[in-house]
Amino acid sequence: MYDKPEGLFSSISGLFHRTSRVVEALKGVDLTVEKGEFVALLGPNGAGKTTFLKLLSGIITPTRGEARVLGAVPWQRTDDFRRRFALVMGQRNQLWWDLPAAESFRLHKEIYRLEPARFERTRDELVDLLGVRKLLLQPVRDLSLGERMKLELVAALLHEPEVLFLDEPTIGLDVVAQHSLHRFLAKVQAERQMTVVLTTHYMKDVAALCKRVVVITHGSILYDGSLEQIVDRFTSHKIVTLDLDGPPAEERLKRLGFPYEIRGPQVILRIDRTRIADVLPEILRGESVRDVSVEDVPLEEIVAELFRSEAGQAPAGSQR
Repeated sequence: MYDKPEGLFSSISGLFHRTSRVVEALKGVDLTVEKGEFVALLGPNGAGKTTFLKLLSGIITPTRGEARVLGAVPWQRTDDFRRRFALVMGQRNQLWWDLPAAESFRLHKEIYRLEPARFERTRDELVDLLGVRKLLLQPVRDLSLGERMKLELVAALLHEPEVLFLDEPTIGLDVVAQHSLHRFLAKVQAERQMTVVLTTHYMKDVAALCKRVVVITHGSILYDGSLEQIVDRFTSHKIVTLDLDGPPAEERLKRLGFPYEIRGPQVILRIDRTRIADVLPEILRGESVRDVSVEDVPLEEIVAELFRSEAGQAPAGSQR
């Protein structure tokens, strides 16, 4: 990458003496995804998630290293490989902006040389699953973000790909649209045994769809494992929430020796998971408790803490 200094004189000088630096968007990533897996890639902005998907789909070529998707080298872009995968980017448009989605679907039919009967059957199935049949004849520019995203998914799945790359498909969507996409993706993936790699910043996407999580920071893999194990590995406590009949006895809470937060008649404590069984009866004996809940630390909090702990190690100019 080339740095462009501020000011007119520096800009003119930069025409003859440019300052450059090397940015490693990905480094040392070693990952195997089995057929039929639904894998989430998590990471802060600039972690290398989108670069990774672009490499696996053949959009960009790495400076070194190897990758195979469905037995093919992605950046060779063979016709057979391109017919077997799909890439959906939440911030990019694959549908023609001024045309109805139905016309873009017809274009996909010709590009992938789909048999008319197969195309119509697959299109109708996907359209009905998402409930977007009434939107097919509207110009894409007139659709809401959620409506457009649903039609983008239909377009990506028309040729029945074996591998689907999803780059933040729910970005900017409301809760109802997110839930609708979750149900759709879970159903289609299970029925087709499709391999899906998803990048997202929304932990609800991960909890709803993925059993395996890969955390990427600064272009490298920090964690690769199950959703349940990430909680056990990176947290040592649970969150205990007490709903009380009256104000809590704060002096008694201090004596317990655990971090706590008071929200009116509600007390939230963070207790070492190995001491829950010993401490909870003592807490309940001393307070007039209406309700109690014991929960794991939210996934959003765990991942955010992972990102913060690694933030100081980011190389200058790391990019997405």
